[in-house]
Amino acid sequence: MNEMLLEVQNVYLSFGGVQALRGVSLEARKSEILAIIGPNGAGKTSLINAVCGHYHPQRGRILFKGIDITRLPPHRIAALGVARTFQNVALFRDMTVLDNIMLGRHVKMKSNPLACALYWGLAQREEIRHREVVERIIDFLEIEHIRKVPAGALPYGLQKRVELGRALALEPELLLLDEPMAGMNLDEKEDMARFILDVQEELGIGIILIEHDMGVVMDISDRVIVLDLGEKICEGRPEEVVSDPRAIKAYLGEAIAPKGG
Repeated sequence: MNEMLLEVQNVYLSFGGVQALRGVSLEARKSEILAIIGPNGAGKTSLINAVCGHYHPQRGRILFKGIDITRLPPHRIAALGVARTFQNVALFRDMTVLDNIMLGRHVKMKSNPLACALYWGLAQREEIRHREVVERIIDFLEIEHIRKVPAGALPYGLQKRVELGRALALEPELLLLDEPMAGMNLDEKEDMARFILDVQEELGIGIILIEHDMGVVMDISDRVIVLDLGEKICEGRPEEVVSDPRAIKAYLGEAIAPKGG
């Protein structure tokens, strides 16, 4: 299955005199993990924020499953099936793991406030269904043992996993991961890489991954796009990008250039 999920068409985004994105175009499919790499300030997070509706580009279009989402607000885009995680953990520290993940269901909740307040009929059935979804995610991410623990009491790597769970609670078709392994040790990175692969392969969710760890990018990505100064400078399979002179010059460094090349 090679269903097109996202099309970014010639997008320009600026803040005052600073151009964050300069004519960026890309495509993301349901069947793949697409990595976006580049130096700090390249425009990676700005691109994710534009896809999520936090920023609106001055030029260009963004399509999700053929629907123009360029000007839609974040909650509308989330309801269509786009979820994300953040560079910095954005959990509610005093709430339990279970409650943090339940918050990811907010755009799925349909019952009116009166029904919810009285816990009758539809609201009760809806609550049960939401909890079933969340419990499946907790099992999937192997965090049953911490489901009642306040998020702020967890090690950093587990907090990142909980944040992934909250994004999955939206039941997205496209998941945007903004540096999901930043600040992790090796074991935590290996666990997160395994879960990201499982999300794509077992749940069938398309993934766009921003990540600085090139070992991770090489191991789990199907395609890689390199941004520099707001422009896309190359793209291809990981083994192609890692040996592309443009990527080496802009980001990867001469040290990893292939021997004899």
